[in-house]
Amino acid sequence: MKTKYSLLLALFALIVISGCVKLKENPKATLTPASYFQTQNDLDASVNAMYIQLARDGAWGFTSKETSYFGSDDLTTDPALNKQDMRDFDKLSGNSANQSMLNQWQGPWAAIYQANNIIANYAKVNSTDALKNQAAGQCYFIRGLCYYYLVRTFGALPLVLAPQSVDVHTPRSEVTAVYAQIISDLQTAKKMLSATPSQGRPTSYSASACLADVYLTMAGWPLNKTENYALAATEANSVIQPGVYNLNTPYDQVFTTNNCSESIFELEYSVVGNLPNRSFGSTNVPLDEVALNGNSGWDDVYPEINFFKNAPVCTRTDFTFYTTLKLRNADKVTFTLTPWDSPTTHAQHPYYKKFRAGLNGDGVKETATQIIDMQPSTNKATIIIRYPQVLLDYAEASAMAGGGPTADGYTAINLVRKRAGELPLTPGLSQTAFRDSVVHERAYEFAGEFGMRWFDIVRLQLLPAVIAARGTKENAIPGGINVANKYLAPIPLSEMTLNPGWKQNPGY
Repeated sequence: MKTKYSLLLALFALIVISGCVKLKENPKATLTPASYFQTQNDLDASVNAMYIQLARDGAWGFTSKETSYFGSDDLTTDPALNKQDMRDFDKLSGNSANQSMLNQWQGPWAAIYQANNIIANYAKVNSTDALKNQAAGQCYFIRGLCYYYLVRTFGALPLVLAPQSVDVHTPRSEVTAVYAQIISDLQTAKKMLSATPSQGRPTSYSASACLADVYLTMAGWPLNKTENYALAATEANSVIQPGVYNLNTPYDQVFTTNNCSESIFELEYSVVGNLPNRSFGSTNVPLDEVALNGNSGWDDVYPEINFFKNAPVCTRTDFTFYTTLKLRNADKVTFTLTPWDSPTTHAQHPYYKKFRAGLNGDGVKETATQIIDMQPSTNKATIIIRYPQVLLDYAEASAMAGGGPTADGYTAINLVRKRAGELPLTPGLSQTAFRDSVVHERAYEFAGEFGMRWFDIVRLQLLPAVIAARGTKENAIPGGINVANKYLAPIPLSEMTLNPGWKQNPGY
């Protein structure tokens, strides 16, 4: 397996992340791991470097982080332009040579390697046990989180849990073993982390929230461990009961501010610190929209038409989707408001409104009738775990663990629906009907958000239904596609070449 270890990545990026402050390189970048881990400052700098490896543009800082998730109905892209990497997976035709998908693999691995190095060395640091454990707990959490994204995306993985030489070729472990390690890491993190929320850092609640989702996923495909529904409900409830998080932040403000009341774990960004988030702003803007400053949209990602049309009629839907384009006139000053389905628009699709503004307008700055400024790089944090996920995980898991929905399960989903502007869910639903209602709610609560819809499609094997609902104006899926082989992405070709003993995922 290709490892980028030896702390080069970590010691190159010894930085401090604090909101949107400037990130500074540390001259200790030439030190070796053996000599470096001496003080708490050394340890903290290495932990910060771990986050950089995960948050950067070649990892989770751009839409490439979700390239293989474009088979979902909440994501599609332009039928032409320079979008082939995403378009191929949208057509369920991606392959192992896809260069954008490579970021889905390399980013988490870079963070895992850094976490391994810290875990192996943190105990020798001259500091208090409390501070050392807090640092190590973050590493266990990030390692578990990264393995969780990797196993759901690629299936069987090499389990690399300690620093190792670049010439070591670790075999891929079965999915069951990978999940066992994820659970172990998150349980360890939960014990070591503080319960006090901290900007851009996980807490013990973050570990519990992630564990709840892990258990829920394990209850579905490919493991089908239905006994884990009860475990998922218990972990989710442990986050709900203390009342630390809430849905008091209006839905649209969740996507225009950082560290809101429902953020359980988020990755922080800083444009001036050379760590921009490019998942907001230009990437979600139509190609034919041009701001007064001359910048135009990139047309990278938008929802499928029927996904949009099936959205609930509520304020959340109004905040989620962008349906009236502002097309700049020849005078370059005024704009014509144009419906998304007008034949005069380039893509004739709705777009995502919630990903336009970035942090307080540092992506798209606009009025009701004008686009003043447009930027591709923002300071907006990416929320990896939001409180509604915990509520909906609990609602589904508690219903599936027993004989049907519970009163507390109804309360959980209705909290999400209330903030969305929907009526409470109909009481008296069957177990299956309630589960389907939760999955539908999750689709629109998290529309377009980093793999959320795709992972539901995978664990519940929903691709046939999603394809059947696909409209004729979407990128056409070629005939003869074996849908059963499309729930996992291929292992990148570069990794297969370096590890000749690995067997590629079926269908690739």
